[in-house]
Amino acid sequence: MAALQKTGKKRSAPSQSGPKSKKVHVENSKADKKRSQPVTRPVVTQDSESGTEEELDEVEEPLEEDGLQEADDDQMQVDTQVEQRPKDPNAARESHKAQKIIHEQRRAAKPHSTLLVDAKKVWALARQKNIPTAERTKHIKDLMNVIRGKVTDIVFKHDASRIVQTVVKHGGQKERDEVASELKGKFKDLAQNKYSKFLVTKLIKLCPSHRASILYEFQPYVLRMLLHRESSSVLADSFELYANAYERTILLREFYGKEAGLFSLTSGSEEDKERAKKGLSGVLEGADNERRRRILGAVKDNLATIFNNSDKGAVTHAIVHRALWEYITAINTVPDESEQEKLRREIFETCQDMLAEMVHTKDGSRVVRQFLAQGGAKDRKQIMKTLKPHIERMCLDDEAQLVLFTALDVTDDTKLLAKSLVSAITTVAQKLYSSPQGRRSLLYLLLPRSRRHFTPAQIASLAETDEIRSRTSKKSPESREEEVRRAASEDLIRWVEQSGESLVREPAGCLIVTDIMLYGEGDKSEATSTLLKALSSPTIPEPHPIDLPPTSRVYKALLQGGHYNHTTGAVERVPTTSWDSSVFANQFLKIVGREATVSMCQGNGNGAFVVAELCEALIRAEASDGRRTLKAWFTDELVKEIEASEAKGKKVLPPKGGFKKKATGDASNPTSPSLASRHSYLENPRPFKNPNYTKNVNRRAKNLKAVLGQERERERAEREARRIKREEALKTNPSAAADIPEDAPTYTTIEAPPSVIPHKHLCDITGLEAPYTDPATGLRYHDKSVYEIIKGLSTSIAKDYLSARGVVSIVK
Repeated sequence: MAALQKTGKKRSAPSQSGPKSKKVHVENSKADKKRSQPVTRPVVTQDSESGTEEELDEVEEPLEEDGLQEADDDQMQVDTQVEQRPKDPNAARESHKAQKIIHEQRRAAKPHSTLLVDAKKVWALARQKNIPTAERTKHIKDLMNVIRGKVTDIVFKHDASRIVQTVVKHGGQKERDEVASELKGKFKDLAQNKYSKFLVTKLIKLCPSHRASILYEFQPYVLRMLLHRESSSVLADSFELYANAYERTILLREFYGKEAGLFSLTSGSEEDKERAKKGLSGVLEGADNERRRRILGAVKDNLATIFNNSDKGAVTHAIVHRALWEYITAINTVPDESEQEKLRREIFETCQDMLAEMVHTKDGSRVVRQFLAQGGAKDRKQIMKTLKPHIERMCLDDEAQLVLFTALDVTDDTKLLAKSLVSAITTVAQKLYSSPQGRRSLLYLLLPRSRRHFTPAQIASLAETDEIRSRTSKKSPESREEEVRRAASEDLIRWVEQSGESLVREPAGCLIVTDIMLYGEGDKSEATSTLLKALSSPTIPEPHPIDLPPTSRVYKALLQGGHYNHTTGAVERVPTTSWDSSVFANQFLKIVGREATVSMCQGNGNGAFVVAELCEALIRAEASDGRRTLKAWFTDELVKEIEASEAKGKKVLPPKGGFKKKATGDASNPTSPSLASRHSYLENPRPFKNPNYTKNVNRRAKNLKAVLGQERERERAEREARRIKREEALKTNPSAAADIPEDAPTYTTIEAPPSVIPHKHLCDITGLEAPYTDPATGLRYHDKSVYEIIKGLSTSIAKDYLSARGVVSIVK
């Protein structure tokens, strides 16, 4: 029993206690950019992620501080023997001391042991989280002084690598550049190391001036590094997150083969950089057919190497997808169509089983969409089979969902689409509608490429395959869209029947419910009842649905029969075969009832506007019974009570023209107005704005200086025209020339009779009589006091006074 009690007091072994606890994660003010994840990778929660750079940087672990821990671990084996002699406690203490001495001797025998001990002491201070910036900067400088000149000696050690990472992470640009300079020539080996690869990623991210030189060290080994377990992520992060257009071409050059690498221009000039940014097309510029064939063959072989080693994980990286997209684009420039088809077939058969791992990047998505558009029915079926297990994840990804949209655009076999793609999307509608990407996936089934839900960039990206579709697809786009809409409507309408009451209480749900009801095809009576019961149920939670702005817009749009277009200022009503607003209005009266309808107008929400649209719908449908019922509900006393309240929208009641049917004249027997009516001032319409006024789009505001300048220019042109006319008249008929005035009075040239008073010189400053003239500036002045002012004037101001008098300076 003694032995059993003793073993119960021991600490559990590391293998039994599980992973060590992490420190509390502190949220950064700005999240770092992350690479897009492939849809084939299972979703991993934040707690279960491991092996990332931040985790290795944040985990608390003792770094060879003493040998007591190792000695304790050796003694943490559970003793299964029942009978055991009591041990001497002094013997255990002496054993610990001896083991500690041995451990220190071994540690001292390792290279750079003193450097590591000193660096760890400073590092323990610099890596603290809750310290002021000034204090951290001081510790970083001390740490840099310890490791300066010896970074390459210690960086490959797992603990010392973290020390250098701390300097790069918290240090200034000077310290980062210094570390990058010391590691020059070692970056390939560092990227292939389990621990130092994080340091390389940090340097690529934080040292833009050294980024190109680091990538140049990777360039001859890109293919091997992509297939390496550690360095693959370094290249992927560099290409997708941190490199610019020119720096990406440095990494891509290895895919083009040795011939392209030897003969491509890499002098670093701006012209060479612009040519390099073109990628493979820039390499093929000016190449003859034989060289073009060799380069394309090298690209195909290098891509095949990546695809044949799919277990290495390189297939998911954007750099591989860019190289594949450039190859497919280059194939389209081959003059021989049979050669084009042969090359496309070969690369498709090489990567057809891995297409699902490409759809999450921009270039990978374009590659798969190109295969869908250019392939035949058999190829499309194979692609859909590959993508089917990942459709839900693809619907939630911005780039991957474009592949699904293209499949809906180009596949002629709509039965295959309904079975493999459409049903897979509609069955998970409850999971998709809450995100913008998921809503787009659902709405594309009903409204493909609608500008209400899709951006111009997305529509332009989808339109890239339209020209190819016209050559490879036999079915018209309109009939294909109609068949897809019909296949998706049943499940979506059933979804609204089951969950409509909760969907209309959420802004995201309101967006999708409105378009399902307006554009879906099928029996919507049950779905309509579900939406209307949400307004009349006695157990409606607060706030009332009609008081929620998105929800009120749903019912308003359904009563209008379409969406309001702000550009045209009118409602774009859908065909009555798809949605009949009059039927919905009558159902509204029957299901919602008087009490709920009246209370809508008395609340603080948008209920009055909904009731106004209800009246409009009844008037359009000429439903006399419905109008009579609604008029009986809203008595004059009730309307006055609503107008006296603080209800929003009370001014629209009686709703939009009252409850009476709008009068429509008999077009067959128009009544002509009487004579008195035609001449009556009151009968003539007097719009506030002139209906014939057309705004001059080219007009612009002009100041006085511009107006006077234009006037002078016009007068000059008129004088010149009169001079030419007078000269021509003098040649033909001198007597007629006398009738043509040499000059005509204008706004700026007003003529007056000559004065009999002798002309006097006036002061340019005061306007008084000026008997004196300044020889320096040419200004006239009255007396000595004015002359003192003239001496202080600048040259430009003096010229302005002269120009006001009309003096023109002539340079001889």
